[in-house]
Amino acid sequence: MLIGVPKEIKDYEFRVGVTPAGVRALADAGHQVLIESHAGERIGFDDALYLAAGAKIAATPAEVYGCPLVVKVKEPQPSEVALLMEGQVLFTYFHLAADPVLASRLMEKKIVAVAYETVTDAANSLPLLTPMSEVAGRIAIQAGATALHLANGGCGVLLGGVPGVSPGKVVILGGGTVGANAARMALGLGAEVTLLDVSLPRLRHLEDVFGARLKTRFAEAHAIAELTAGADLVVGAVLVAGKRAPKLLTRTLVQRMKRGAVFVDVSIDQGGSSETSRPTTHSNPIYIEEGVVHYCVTNMPAACARTATQALTNATLPYVLALAGKGWKDAMKADHGLRNGLNLHLGQVTHAGLAADLGYPWAAAETVLG
Repeated sequence: MLIGVPKEIKDYEFRVGVTPAGVRALADAGHQVLIESHAGERIGFDDALYLAAGAKIAATPAEVYGCPLVVKVKEPQPSEVALLMEGQVLFTYFHLAADPVLASRLMEKKIVAVAYETVTDAANSLPLLTPMSEVAGRIAIQAGATALHLANGGCGVLLGGVPGVSPGKVVILGGGTVGANAARMALGLGAEVTLLDVSLPRLRHLEDVFGARLKTRFAEAHAIAELTAGADLVVGAVLVAGKRAPKLLTRTLVQRMKRGAVFVDVSIDQGGSSETSRPTTHSNPIYIEEGVVHYCVTNMPAACARTATQALTNATLPYVLALAGKGWKDAMKADHGLRNGLNLHLGQVTHAGLAADLGYPWAAAETVLG
């Protein structure tokens, strides 16, 4: 099969859909990869490496979007949507619950949208979201620590403190992959860390992993209000697969936070976990609202794009091989987890949670696949 890999054009998005090593695996399996020129150059994957791995280089995005299967990283931008063809399979992150306009345009285009973020495995976890959640959780603490600097509007707290001075207080809303990795980084810096989640088994597991260094609380309204009011850094790390993120922080709760405290909303891809959240970019990552510094970049892992690209390809490559080798319909019929990744099919919404959030009828994937 001919597989297209475009150069990402979202703000400061230097990740690429497939590494040179991934191209070699696809070429060895008998597939042809057409990658846009300079797609990976910024992170050390130049065209020569892709050519050596067996790819062909495309001079324009139009050439890449002429392929029946397109593998990328982020949701298609307006100029890319214009290039999509009916029946084309697009394998990428979409996060459509937070972007009804894009969902409508893709439905009009009648493409087949297979979303990384809703593919599941045998344990019902999210294998293609996990690597980027690991990266984002760790970046969240780095970004939050920087946002606390006075020059960025923060309150001037050093998360790790120094001898004789208390460390900063970090509150993490959500104990999934993002939350666990954020906790790991914050504890490593020496911060005082409290993590909240609605799953007691998950809280027990995290206490077993991190020991007494990590404080845990059940995520009920009173605990959220109490802890965020005293925090220096709050990380929003909640996820409901395929659906909009729940708004755990009301505007009132944000108003009660410390002046110069920081809120890093990793859930912003799915609409954000605070009423005060709005998408930002790496070019202009922060804003101050209600006296609180907000960092709401929608493609956080792009800050460490080389690491993120390698981690992503490690996870996605088996699925790309299946889609290309078996044909996308047969691959989905054979793999329930991959079938869960089908969000749109020729103008129909095929993910139940997405359909509920967008207000469209739901067509079961099993039905549309025949």
